[in-house]
Amino acid sequence: MHLPSDLRAMLDAVRRVGRPRLVGGGVRDWLLGLEPKDFDVEVAGVDFETLHRALAPFGATDVIGRSFGVIKARSRSGAEYDFSLPRRESKTGAGHRGFVVAPDPALSDADAAARRDFTLNAIAYDPFTHALIDPHGGQADLKARVLRHTSAAFVEDPLRVLRAFQLAARFDLTLAPETAALCRSIADTYAELPVERVWGEWDKWATKSVKPSRGLAVLEETGWLRHFPEIAILRGTPQEPEWHPEGDVFTHTQLCLDALVALEEWQASDPAQRRMLMLAVLAHDFGKPATTEHAERRGQLRWISPGHEAAGGPLAGNFLRRIGAPLELTAPVRALVVHHLAHHHGRTEFSDTSVRRLARKLAPATIDDLALVMRADHGGRPPLAPPETLERIEQLQAKARALELEKSAPRPLVLGRHLVALGRKPSPEFKPILDEAFEAQLDGAFSDEAGGLAWLRNRFGQQ
Repeated sequence: MHLPSDLRAMLDAVRRVGRPRLVGGGVRDWLLGLEPKDFDVEVAGVDFETLHRALAPFGATDVIGRSFGVIKARSRSGAEYDFSLPRRESKTGAGHRGFVVAPDPALSDADAAARRDFTLNAIAYDPFTHALIDPHGGQADLKARVLRHTSAAFVEDPLRVLRAFQLAARFDLTLAPETAALCRSIADTYAELPVERVWGEWDKWATKSVKPSRGLAVLEETGWLRHFPEIAILRGTPQEPEWHPEGDVFTHTQLCLDALVALEEWQASDPAQRRMLMLAVLAHDFGKPATTEHAERRGQLRWISPGHEAAGGPLAGNFLRRIGAPLELTAPVRALVVHHLAHHHGRTEFSDTSVRRLARKLAPATIDDLALVMRADHGGRPPLAPPETLERIEQLQAKARALELEKSAPRPLVLGRHLVALGRKPSPEFKPILDEAFEAQLDGAFSDEAGGLAWLRNRFGQQ
């Protein structure tokens, strides 16, 4: 494993007083062939004060908690590394924080690793001998892509179930049956989790997944899907086989999510855009359970869901609120859900006016964002994925590009200062006039400031 030079120097210093091991997600990522982003070091055989003194010459150190035995060391280059002592944890109360933690420098590698959640996170690496210390069989599970609990103490922390949810999605893992059974046994402890911790796991799922459907599968296998009723009710909601041969709405949603993360545009997106798009695709059919009916279409009975787009908007907002999502996500996700079938409305070319109005309704999301949601929805219909759907999406984007609206909404060209310039004094009458002007702009009555001024003069009968 390649280590940064400043970390290597710290490890050399710590080695003189204790036995350092690299532990946790950094080792896991390295074994998966990924570049480790975090380096955590566990040091046995040393007391807290001695470890602190060994790290002090390298830069600032923050003692996260003497009782936890954790020191955050900052090198002069600005890099941060966590150094900790091996520790025992004892369950004393409900929830994610109901533990007493006792550092124990004399713990063996096997006992120190046993407190970790999953075997693939319980592998340690000796940076000097390059040996892997794997007392719980994590390497075999990692090779088999199996997520398995390390010990029976797994049930003491309910957050670990949501960690299983996001880890399965991030690394395309299957949950071991015995681990799924343990998760089911603590399904009632979900209410003990602070909402900010719930959001932390959903956020990782939304921004880092390579197979998001695996996360939903874990929630279903563990019985934890019931804590997210907007998703749970999708299972068993029927779809018309001729149009959706893949199965029910839950299966369709899983396929859509996997199709989204396969898109180059999603992979190139920053975390904020990934988060918005993933949650929009997750929620895009939340309205189907309430609107699905067996009715006549094209001369025969079919499963249809009229109006499910609009019905899904409020449900998406409720879901985001309950998982603790940032408030700024609600408006764009709801808009993308409500308009995800805009390319199916009508059979003619997209008009300038319709695209202007669509861009305005989506803000702060964009037509390019909507096109990715549409493409993911299209990709969630194997083996039926009619090419004409992609053609309609491309037509929408082409029209948006022609209007320079693919990445932003139209902005009002007529403002209050224009009314003042025409000799009108600011008053409550300004707002309805400006709203009327903006509607005229969206309808194509004018496309620049000069045209807007001409419209105003005509509106007031001025030459």
